[in-house]
Amino acid sequence: MFSTDELCSLRWDPVSEKVEIIDQTLLPHTLRWCHLDSMEAFCHAISSMQVRGAPLIGVTAAFGLAHALAEDASDKNLADAAATLLATRPTAVNLRWALEEISSEVRNLPVVERARAALEKAHALRAEDIANCERIGDNGLRLLQELEVGDCLNIMTHCNAGWLAAVQWGTALAPVYKAHASGVPVHVWVSETRPRNQGMNLTAWELQRAGVPCTIVADNSCGQLMRQGRVDCVIVGSDRTAANGDVCNKIGTYLKALAAQASDIPFYVALPESTIDWECPAGEQIPIEERDAAEVLTIAGLDAGGDLREVNLAAAHSQALNPAFDVTPSDLVGALITEHGNFEASVKGLQQLRAVVKGV
Repeated sequence: MFSTDELCSLRWDPVSEKVEIIDQTLLPHTLRWCHLDSMEAFCHAISSMQVRGAPLIGVTAAFGLAHALAEDASDKNLADAAATLLATRPTAVNLRWALEEISSEVRNLPVVERARAALEKAHALRAEDIANCERIGDNGLRLLQELEVGDCLNIMTHCNAGWLAAVQWGTALAPVYKAHASGVPVHVWVSETRPRNQGMNLTAWELQRAGVPCTIVADNSCGQLMRQGRVDCVIVGSDRTAANGDVCNKIGTYLKALAAQASDIPFYVALPESTIDWECPAGEQIPIEERDAAEVLTIAGLDAGGDLREVNLAAAHSQALNPAFDVTPSDLVGALITEHGNFEASVKGLQQLRAVVKGV
């Protein structure tokens, strides 16, 4: 089901020997693949959110650094290119992780060998992301199978943490896809995720392509749906998880966690281990990206004639604050779903995860 390029967000074109990505800023109305053929293109893809989601940002950055080294593999360019890519998005820790993976792979190699080694490592990170996300799906499926539900499993998610946010499978949606593939009747409540509407524009689009029943709902309706008993669990992704289990994810995640706790509904976070910032002791230390106020004050969509237009929502000269992420405290998280298993969102739980990773 997920072995073809149709359900894939980043692929390698062997003819042009370039990376191709889906321009996610054009979804859901237009599906367009585009080549990334310069450092400027890689940086723009990340900063403009043509690619987004912690795992996909990391893989894209890895190929970006490999591209830079193909042009100039000197120590100076290695450092400069890594710093330039790192500056594109401050919150997602996978960006830094992927750049460190490439840098560590090539730093001690002769200059003439660096470009080839960097590209091979980037391909390995892409394959690793696919495998890790599928394991997240398997581990999350076990949690879903333990829930006592009626005729259909109703899952709520926030933002986009499916295959558009990774390479394939995704994180929060991987258990959904696994459940659907195993024959479990499943339905997803897709919150719109203002202000960029990643839920409505991306999550609903990819669920529909995979044949998973879903319904788009306004962000402000989610608490009421939980209170009415129409939600069996909430699963979200994570852009950075602190060492104590605090989770940083798309703005609005914290409110869903609070509503889930009030309604006694399991709230799960699905993430690869690479998204954990082991050097960050708690969520308060995670930098929160603030984006352009225009994302709040305007909206884009198709008009009656089928043309894409952007319109103003607020009165002229209105001011807006646009934090892109929030932090959900660990005590609101029922479990961290990872490629290594399911763990408690706590210092103890993450220490257990780290022991598994290290093979202790």
